[in-house]
Amino acid sequence: MQSMKNLQTLNLLPILALACLFIKMSGSISLRPVLTGPDMAYLGLRVAFQCIAPDSSLPVTYELMGDGGVLVATGTSLRGDQPVSFSLKVAATSEGSYHCKATAGGSTGVSNSIKLSVVTPASNTRVTSEPFPPVAYEGSRIVLSCNVTKGSHLSYTWFFNKKEVTSSTSPFLHLTGNNLVMGTVIPEHAGYYSCMAGSTVQDMKRYSSSSEVQVTVKVYVSKPRISFSISKEGASYRGNVTCWSTRGSPPVNFSLSLDDKEVGSVTATESLAAWFPVAMVPGLDMGVARCRVNTEVQELMSEPVTLEVVPVGGDVKVEVEYLYRADSKMAVARLSCQVSRGTFPYISWLLNDSVLPSETHVDSHIQPVLSHYALADQRRTLVLAKLGQEESGYYRCRARNNYDDSGPWVESTAVLVQVTEVFMTTTEVISIAFCCVLLVTLAVGVGCVYKMSDHKQARAHIATTNRSSDALHLSAPMSQSGGRQANTSSTDSDVQYQTAV
Repeated sequence: MQSMKNLQTLNLLPILALACLFIKMSGSISLRPVLTGPDMAYLGLRVAFQCIAPDSSLPVTYELMGDGGVLVATGTSLRGDQPVSFSLKVAATSEGSYHCKATAGGSTGVSNSIKLSVVTPASNTRVTSEPFPPVAYEGSRIVLSCNVTKGSHLSYTWFFNKKEVTSSTSPFLHLTGNNLVMGTVIPEHAGYYSCMAGSTVQDMKRYSSSSEVQVTVKVYVSKPRISFSISKEGASYRGNVTCWSTRGSPPVNFSLSLDDKEVGSVTATESLAAWFPVAMVPGLDMGVARCRVNTEVQELMSEPVTLEVVPVGGDVKVEVEYLYRADSKMAVARLSCQVSRGTFPYISWLLNDSVLPSETHVDSHIQPVLSHYALADQRRTLVLAKLGQEESGYYRCRARNNYDDSGPWVESTAVLVQVTEVFMTTTEVISIAFCCVLLVTLAVGVGCVYKMSDHKQARAHIATTNRSSDALHLSAPMSQSGGRQANTSSTDSDVQYQTAV
């Protein structure tokens, strides 16, 4: 009997061993730790990882492991629902993947991995350029770069004249990485630029701003122009030649040549014009002058001009032109003074032999003289802005050399300008005449129709009267037949009926 019990005990031992092994294997499979923590962190700050193995037997030992199985920190939890925290000061070498290992009751489990990125805040931000310094002619290319001494995971913001640059507000400025690209610069690109490099970790932001850099866009100089003037000083004359360009970026060099020989040179640093004194005598040809403009990339010549001052003379006449509004009403009268000869004429206007006011002003643009007068085209044109009896009269113009106030005048003949309050154009006269003819035609037509209608009615009346007379003549023999009284009565009735009809 005892041997039987020993045999049963021996048979239960393998079963117990398998049960214990199964319990161990089940415990190890159910140990599933979970690691939580940041995926980004600023350099020099402290971060915390937490590891927990729920539903594990106590105590639980946790190990925080780095890349390559390097042990970073350990911790023990005496409560199954309480995680273990690992505090880590972020260094440059802290970047990498982390996981935790949990051990409980002889069982071990490995958690998920978290990759930690170390973010270095930007520092010493500055703007560099290509070309350097950022100076270029219009149409060329400029690239600005936002560079930092240290920094990672950065984003960049650009400012132009202290306003943020975006693709919508500045379509001609292209943002590419840390670069601001001006593919084809224009004068509007000139100004002050700065950038800001920054990074964001969770809700924490770090920025570094640069100082401003001035971008200069040079404008190509236009073809130079040339003009000259003359003035009188006592008994002698002095000429002055002006060279200028309408656009361009100073400094530029202007030089003057006379008969292909250079006679002067000036560097304009703040403007696009230069002046050269020359000898000049009215009535004499002093030579052919040309202006030359030079920059670091350009050389241009003006058109030639002959330095000859022709004194005022010849015929002077006044031409009158009337201008009308859209409703064909006269708006203004324009008088032009035509001078057949003279390089620099000064024009004066007279109305009924009285000089018009403001004769001392010389202006190339329209200027008001009185409320109803205006001068234009260097006083060559007189505009009567108000039309009334006061403006009617005889107008003359006269001319003299503008460089000689004491010189003689050359006058035109007087021209009568008759301005009335009511003025009809030729079109209006024709329209009124046409309306009158039309009315007369209508009246004659109505009269003819009326007469034709009366004539037709008269003819109808005559025809009716004639038919009545013929009927009476036909009935008379029948009434005189002897012994036929009844027939006579019947015939009389017929006659009376026909007459009524």
